[in-house]
Amino acid sequence: MGSLGIFAVDQLRVPVTASTWLGVGALVATLLLVDLLILNRTPHAPTLKRASLQVVAWISIGVAFGVWVWQRFGAEAGSLWSTGYLVELSLSVDNVFVWALILGYFAVPLQYQHRLLFWGIFGAIALRAGFIFAGVALLDAFEPLIIVFGLFLLFTAWKLITQDDDDELDPDKNPFLRFVRRVVPSTEDYHGPRMFVRINHRLLATPLFAVLVLVETTDVLFAVDSVPAALGVTRDHFIVLTSNAFAILGLRALYFLLANMHNRFEYLQKGLAIILAFVGLKMVSERWVTIPTWVSLVVIVGLLIASVLLSILAPSERDESPAR
Repeated sequence: MGSLGIFAVDQLRVPVTASTWLGVGALVATLLLVDLLILNRTPHAPTLKRASLQVVAWISIGVAFGVWVWQRFGAEAGSLWSTGYLVELSLSVDNVFVWALILGYFAVPLQYQHRLLFWGIFGAIALRAGFIFAGVALLDAFEPLIIVFGLFLLFTAWKLITQDDDDELDPDKNPFLRFVRRVVPSTEDYHGPRMFVRINHRLLATPLFAVLVLVETTDVLFAVDSVPAALGVTRDHFIVLTSNAFAILGLRALYFLLANMHNRFEYLQKGLAIILAFVGLKMVSERWVTIPTWVSLVVIVGLLIASVLLSILAPSERDESPAR
C-alpha cells in the first residue's frame, strides 16, 4: 500500500535509537519528579494564576519537544507528532471534567488532589504505552483492523453528540470501586495525602486509595478512545507514545484550571466529538482518500477554536432560562 496521507495511518517509521528512547523516558520521569518533589512538594491548593502558568509551561514543553522531533526526524515526522499531540490534548479535556466529577463526589480536599492526580497521570502514561504497542502490533498483523478502529471512533463520536449533558458518572456503580471497598479494609476519613495508614497495628486504605482506583479505571476507558485516535495519525511507536505522554503530562494543571468551568464550555464536547468523527472517517476511508498533513492540522485546530469561541460567545440555555 502506498502513502495514504496522515490519517492513512502513515507507514513512516522514524529511526529512533535505544539511547533516544532512554533519553526521552528519562526526560518524562524527570519532569514528573520535578513536578511532584519540587514544585508541589507540600500539599496545597493551587491558585488559578499558578494553574494557568503551569498549563502554559506544560504546553510550551510539549511544543518544544515537537520542534525537536521536527528538527531531528524531518517535517513529516514533526507534522505527524503535532497532529497527534493536538488530538490527544483536545481529548484530554473530557478526562479533566470526569476527574472533577469524581474528586467532587468524594469531597477530596483540594490540597490533596495534586498528589492523587500525580499517580493518576503516571498510571495513564503506563496504560497508554501498553495500549499503543498492542494496537500497533495488531494493525501491522491485520491491516483491515484499521476500519474497526475507525468505526469505533465514529460510534464514540455519536455517543458524545447524542448523550444528555445531565448524564453523570455514578462512582458507586463502578465495579472496580465496589470490589476495592469489599476486599480492602479502609478508613472512613482522609488522613492527609496518604493512601494507607496504620491504625492499631492494622494497615488500612484511606478513601484516597479508592478514588485513585476509580481514576485509573476511567483512564482505561479514555485510553480505549484516545489510542485508536492516535493510531489514526500514524503507527510509529515513538511519535504516538511521546505525543500521548506530553499531552498527558499537563493534565493536572489543566484540571486545576478547568475543573469548575464545565458549564462555560458546553459546546466543547461537541467539538471533540466532531474531531473523533473526522479521525474515524479518515481511518475508514484510508484506502481511497489522501489528506495532506496541513489540512488535518487546520481542521483540528479550527474545530477546537470554533467550539471554544462558540461556547464563550453563544448564549447558553442556562443563561436564557428565566430566574426563579
